[in-house]
Amino acid sequence: MAGNSFGQIFRFTTWGESHGPAIGVVVDGVPPRVPFAESDAQSYLDKRRPGQSRFTTQRKEPDAVKILSGVFEGETTGAPVSMMIENVDQRSKDYSEIAAKYRPGHADYTYDAKYGIRDYRGGGRSSARETASRVAAGALARKVIGSLTGGAVDIRGALVRVGEMALVSEARDWAHAADNPLWCPDPNMTPQWESYLDEVRKAGSSVGAVIEVVASGVPVGLGEPIYGKIDSDLAAAMMTINAVKGVEIGAGMGAAALTGEANADEMRMDGDNVTFGSNNAGGVLGGITTGQNLVVRFAVKPTSSILTPRETVGRDGADTDISTKGRHDPCVGIRAVPVGEAMMACVIADHLLRHRAQIGEFGSQAPFAKADKAAE
Repeated sequence: MAGNSFGQIFRFTTWGESHGPAIGVVVDGVPPRVPFAESDAQSYLDKRRPGQSRFTTQRKEPDAVKILSGVFEGETTGAPVSMMIENVDQRSKDYSEIAAKYRPGHADYTYDAKYGIRDYRGGGRSSARETASRVAAGALARKVIGSLTGGAVDIRGALVRVGEMALVSEARDWAHAADNPLWCPDPNMTPQWESYLDEVRKAGSSVGAVIEVVASGVPVGLGEPIYGKIDSDLAAAMMTINAVKGVEIGAGMGAAALTGEANADEMRMDGDNVTFGSNNAGGVLGGITTGQNLVVRFAVKPTSSILTPRETVGRDGADTDISTKGRHDPCVGIRAVPVGEAMMACVIADHLLRHRAQIGEFGSQAPFAKADKAAE
């Protein structure tokens, strides 16, 4: 199976299955002398782990991370950083009835068609359990970003839509988003979403969600104009997350309804700095960061595992019905928030290292910097 790695310089490879003994990640390209400890990764894994509220799967996993290599006396060595998370709450028997059936909306059929074998216990490699490994990699990416930017970059995520219920306000209360089980950035919407999801959960059904991830403090100049666009890498990163069916940057699909005048992010000088009147571009122009907030949203489909019987086919080629049992999320998008943050961090860390390798010091090639040098 190919395609288990992501990134160029900051490059991570995940391994393991949902119901295997463990999952993990190996991260290459990490500079030496970056402070990193298990507690740095654990704080983010705790935000993603299941069983923390009635709105997520009740699988009880501590998601305790162990650093196996690449760190010595609290700092990275420059060697590959390997991390492992043991699986402790597998219930493979919950999936025994679907061993010979393909679940609609899952990768069961396509995996079987491609490989001729599939791990039906929770989806195996295709399970959202794999995303815990990404969150561990993202925690390390944040430390790399901090070491390269002096802690200027802040990455935050939230849900902006749950099923039919979208946020009304464009304001984001990030502190509230990090302090409620739905990652809702609007205190007025949180109880409404909770009531809505309670109805969905009791009905044995599921709904989708839209997640927004914002990175502030990103320096100007990350990304390349053609195939190394930072927004194309961000889109690819988010599309690799389980159940994601759409990604947009800035105004995204909404830009199609704007006029050229409305869509243009007009510029003015504020001292020595360029400022923008709006951010429809989502912090990216021509594949290169502008210094504004990087804004990414991605849509997660409803959890495919539901109690309502659905029509399907079996491995024997016969038509049949299926009702998926086990422990599932009524809205899998809830736990996708820290995963989206992690993927944003990995992309930014990768582009920071790529920029440093090709260009050098951040901002050294800016037009105003060159003008100042010429004046000297």
